[in-house]
Amino acid sequence: MDHPDQVAGHVARAVLGDADTPERLAAGAWSTAYALTVAGRAMVLRVSRYGDDFAKDEAVGAAVRGTLPVPAITARGEAGGWAYAVSERLTGTPLDDLDGSALEAVLPDLFDVMDVIGRIEIGGRGYGIWDQSRTAPYRSWPEYLLAVEHETPRVPGWRAALAASDVGLEPFDRALATLRRLAPGLPDHRRMIHDDLLERNVLATGDRISGVLDWGRASFGDPLYDAAWLLYCWGWHPRWSAIDIEAAIGRRWNPDPATLRAYRLHIGLGSIAYCASRDRWDDVALNAGWLLALA
Repeated sequence: MDHPDQVAGHVARAVLGDADTPERLAAGAWSTAYALTVAGRAMVLRVSRYGDDFAKDEAVGAAVRGTLPVPAITARGEAGGWAYAVSERLTGTPLDDLDGSALEAVLPDLFDVMDVIGRIEIGGRGYGIWDQSRTAPYRSWPEYLLAVEHETPRVPGWRAALAASDVGLEPFDRALATLRRLAPGLPDHRRMIHDDLLERNVLATGDRISGVLDWGRASFGDPLYDAAWLLYCWGWHPRWSAIDIEAAIGRRWNPDPATLRAYRLHIGLGSIAYCASRDRWDDVALNAGWLLALA
């Protein structure tokens, strides 16, 4: 099987049995999601080359049962070289699709959810993105942040592509130099971070968060990083321009501005690398402008 659609059809027929035909919901960077009904229940089937991500979803779902709306994994396995996971289907509108007034209404509950995420305990060790053994590869939080200069198996080839582009390496290198100056003063907290709170991974119903999905990038470090991530991504959503998210974050957590700046730099560096690896050059240019302003 060489396509996620084939895998989804096979899993529905051969594994789930009493299931209808999967209908594609969405395709992200690392997985494809399908809606289906299994034994009369609305479910989601996801297919990916990265089974670790689904194992992390399962671990977090078990740890937060009753405290966060994380869908429970009901089946997980491999088929034809692909990983799959089946979970209950939660309902709501993705944060990305909310207008400014709806987003402003749900923001207090989103901040509460972020506080709960920071208190999740699953054990493990290390800093940065953890794997299904709950191990992250870095000895400190600043060490993880500075590793953004290196390519990874999921985001390869970006440095040569960026160097050969009209943008070039200068915005990346200037922002990295600033991050290096800030890193020694950063807190070395080791708590849970979601690290992907947009991209249709958080659902809202009214003024409440009704779903927190996709824990594949979950990391150990400073929970303020999720607030910085939300602030950095604000620029992608013009409908939210009237909301002063930076002031709202300040009222909630009173963060050190230098720490918030460092985390935004790190997020921008990772974003420009990812976009360069995917030939998304308009997004590379936008990230480069933001990085230069932050640096």
